[in-house]
Amino acid sequence: MPDTAPLGTRLPRAFYTTTALSLAQHLIGKLLVRVLDDGTRLSGMIVETEAYLGVKDRAAHTFGGRRTERNEAMYAIGGTAYVYFTYGMHYCMNVVADRADNPVAVLLRGLEPREGIEEMRRLRSVRPRKKALRDIDLCSGPARLCEALAIDRTLNHADLTGGPAMFIEDGPRYTPRHLVRTTRIGIAGAGDWKDKPLRWYLRGNPHVSVSVRQGA
Repeated sequence: MPDTAPLGTRLPRAFYTTTALSLAQHLIGKLLVRVLDDGTRLSGMIVETEAYLGVKDRAAHTFGGRRTERNEAMYAIGGTAYVYFTYGMHYCMNVVADRADNPVAVLLRGLEPREGIEEMRRLRSVRPRKKALRDIDLCSGPARLCEALAIDRTLNHADLTGGPAMFIEDGPRYTPRHLVRTTRIGIAGAGDWKDKPLRWYLRGNPHVSVSVRQGA
């Protein structure tokens, strides 16, 4: 079993000011919390992440030093949220790592729902569906978890160490033997970077978006 930490403790800045490689692994087991305007608390344990290594990484939004209004949050200090809109319909959330002006981040790919599950189901069911969503369908994927927790561009650049609307709390501490390390998903155009093992997920967890890839 993993070591545990007191629940409800918001992670400090020092937790985030590390490499994206390290943060991607240490975020597994932590609790992403979203507090809605009416005070409703939604949360899920992070079970799947991907690291994006900035200027040198062909799959990163900041590859080659690209800096735009869209990706500006990636240049902030570790512990900042980077939320972007993609495919004209989905939001995805990253946790910025390391120091300011080193644009690296960790994409959140999967959560295990913990609090506010019925509200998550309502948020995910705005579009007509043939059948009710199962718990394992709510947050298994970067776009799904953002929809389930009402995360959009209004939360871009949010300070996860001090903001009231979204933050990350401490939770179980998993060691490498609990994790699967493999390649990232959906980056076929990234050259050799598509084959780099920069994705981690909690071994055996049913809320992982894709649990069978290269690696073990």
